[in-house]
Amino acid sequence: MKVLKFGGTSVGSAQRMKDVAGLICNGKQNFIVLSAMSGTTNSLVEISDYLYKNNHDGANEAINRLSEKYTGVIQELYNTQEYKNKANELVMSYLNYIRSLVKDLFTLFEERVILAQGELMSTGMMNLYLHETGVNSVILPALDFMRTDKNAEPDLVYIKKKLSDLLKQYSDADLYITQGFICRNAYGEIDNLQRGGSDYTASLVGSAIQAEEIQIWTDIDGMHNNDPRVVENTLPVRHLNFDEAAELAYFGAKILHPTCILPAKIKNIPVRLLNTMQPDAPGTTISNELEKGKIKAVAAKDNITSIKIKSGRMLLATGFLRKVFEIFETYRTPIDMVTTSEVGVSVTIDNAKHLDEIVDNLKKYGTVTIDNDMVIVCVVGDLEWENVGFEAKIVSALKDIPVRMISYGGSNYNVSLLIRGSDKKRALQALSKYLFGLD
Repeated sequence: MKVLKFGGTSVGSAQRMKDVAGLICNGKQNFIVLSAMSGTTNSLVEISDYLYKNNHDGANEAINRLSEKYTGVIQELYNTQEYKNKANELVMSYLNYIRSLVKDLFTLFEERVILAQGELMSTGMMNLYLHETGVNSVILPALDFMRTDKNAEPDLVYIKKKLSDLLKQYSDADLYITQGFICRNAYGEIDNLQRGGSDYTASLVGSAIQAEEIQIWTDIDGMHNNDPRVVENTLPVRHLNFDEAAELAYFGAKILHPTCILPAKIKNIPVRLLNTMQPDAPGTTISNELEKGKIKAVAAKDNITSIKIKSGRMLLATGFLRKVFEIFETYRTPIDMVTTSEVGVSVTIDNAKHLDEIVDNLKKYGTVTIDNDMVIVCVVGDLEWENVGFEAKIVSALKDIPVRMISYGGSNYNVSLLIRGSDKKRALQALSKYLFGLD
């Protein structure tokens, strides 16, 4: 059995839903994971924001706009009045439930409930469309098997057991459909796997059922060797190692959510990135295999803040770095890059929410310098230290661009460079030219 995940743009209109139905109805009993229709989650976030502000009129107007959108899609998607009525009743039941939450007391719990409705609507509509076309599909609700533990991590044992029971119960189904993104927490409350979590759902389901393959269908033909929004003539990378893909996903490649990698890697299940608009394109295959001696791709992560702590007390001292890192831990702020010298340490963060408090505490240990609007450029491939020449080629490509930090050796797959945001475009273009021969 394969797991096929389709993102919001892939089910973003009636025609896209029909296209997806054509792809999944291939005579095989597969497991389908669907996101909410594109734009829906943003609308639900808007509704929640109005309710937090106690603006009930604004919330109702946003719900009405969403209702109009879905009414139009339903009219186009279904052929018979019977199924148009069924779909309208289904969608209205979810929207009316959202309306019931338009009340004075609005908390994080109600927000999570509202955000879950997008996936519930898209899967319900797809299931009805398949039934109209004669397919024996069945919805296996994510809220019945996808659960996180008290640490907000997926409860793998629970997920596997519940999924196994559900699959046995509906063993004669042609297709299984479930919602991405949504889950329950350890207390049974509706929760989610965070935005981008539909990829995570697909990987967790694939791991639980020991799938033959996990397919992530989106609107681009695989992971490209550079950012196509910045660099022209980029090409899809046909094969990546799981560790290479994880680096690219974390450092800016938007096609894949970083958390998707680990469950599939552990179970040695290949992941394929495919394009719903070009279903015959080979896309990108991610597996545990590694192509030796090749640089695969470049990615960039924006909105980075660099923090430099300089102190003579660091010289020959023990415990200095521990004290520095404990400050970041206190404010739950992850660090991306680290470089050190005998009298200083530089780190980067991508979340500046607690920057003022962090800097205030760091000043106890040394002089602190901040650089804002920075970008981490990440070069990924087989970059073991014995592969002579790759590092020099990367640095040579950026010979005309100021580099604030370089991080190499933390993994065998990544060289990271910190540059100014204003130099990002030139840097990515130069790396494409030097590493891949692209102009």
